[in-house]
Amino acid sequence: MSRKINFSAGPSALPLSVLQHAQNELTDYQGKGFSIMEISHRSKIFEEVHFGAMDKIRTLYGIGNEYEILFLQGGAHLQFSMIPMNLYQGGKAQYANTGVWTNKAIKEAQILGIKPDVVASSESDKFAYIPQINFSDDADYAYICSNNTIYGTQYKSLPKTKSPLVIDASSDFFSRPLDFSGIGLLYGGAQKNAGPSGVTVVIIRKDLIERVSNPNVPMFLRYKTHAEAKSLYNTPPTFGIYLLSLTMKWLLDQGGLSKIQAKNAAKSAMIYETIDGSNGFYKAHARTDSRSDMNVSFNVAVNAELEPVFVAQAESEGMLGLKGHRHLGGIRASIYNAVSEQDVKILVEFMKEFMKKHG
Repeated sequence: MSRKINFSAGPSALPLSVLQHAQNELTDYQGKGFSIMEISHRSKIFEEVHFGAMDKIRTLYGIGNEYEILFLQGGAHLQFSMIPMNLYQGGKAQYANTGVWTNKAIKEAQILGIKPDVVASSESDKFAYIPQINFSDDADYAYICSNNTIYGTQYKSLPKTKSPLVIDASSDFFSRPLDFSGIGLLYGGAQKNAGPSGVTVVIIRKDLIERVSNPNVPMFLRYKTHAEAKSLYNTPPTFGIYLLSLTMKWLLDQGGLSKIQAKNAAKSAMIYETIDGSNGFYKAHARTDSRSDMNVSFNVAVNAELEPVFVAQAESEGMLGLKGHRHLGGIRASIYNAVSEQDVKILVEFMKEFMKKHG
């Protein structure tokens, strides 16, 4: 079997062993004679998968029963609306604007009649850095996106605030340990580090579940509805949760999030060192102090016309997904958990050879 190296931003690479495990069980789950996709979400067999996935998440992040884990649908885009619907109480809704996804979240709050307070932004510099943030301690919630997929920036430490900190962690989910003591709600789509597209994981502090103050919020859009039903209020994406559970087990088998973080830092360092040592041939978009370990966005600084050539030649050599996002252009290597150090070494060697040829 010849597999490509997948540097796509999402849906992105999944661990090969997870895919092979699912392949082996696709038509005959644990020798029971049926697929996990074919049985009721209310059966004991599926509930073992469902709650087993939640238990693995608790173990990986080290969180206790003060948090509820929800498996929802609608992706991060639905959370842009659900968060203000559930957490806003007529006070301050504060946001740090670090890119396209926080912009979208701010606009959704505005649609709901809320006037978001944008307390920090790096928009004037094309979102090339994480700005200094001073959230109020009395805000209804304080909102950030921990890793900005398009621009290649990432919070190295989380902001401190007494207000409930809300984090869109879609693109650095399960890539590093987190101190949950200051986190009110953390969420992300599964399709980068946690599994396939179609599952959204929300980790919410239980006291926030009761916050809905607007009686017009539909039942389906209330966290309380899904928490009380243990994420089985409606038929969940059963196969996606099954793959999520397998991916969580893979992470535990790797040694947990501290081990994964070290591997991710080593991978990103190889690419950044190549960019910084290129004598100006390549240029990273993100400032040094804000660089992401998940998404490396960069340009061929000597000649932008070489960028599509770079992407096409890399694809011919088995490396996919390196074209930059349409909002930024350039080149982007997304090096999520399932991308190996050997995969990154191959990319780095290609970058060096490309520079020799065109420099």
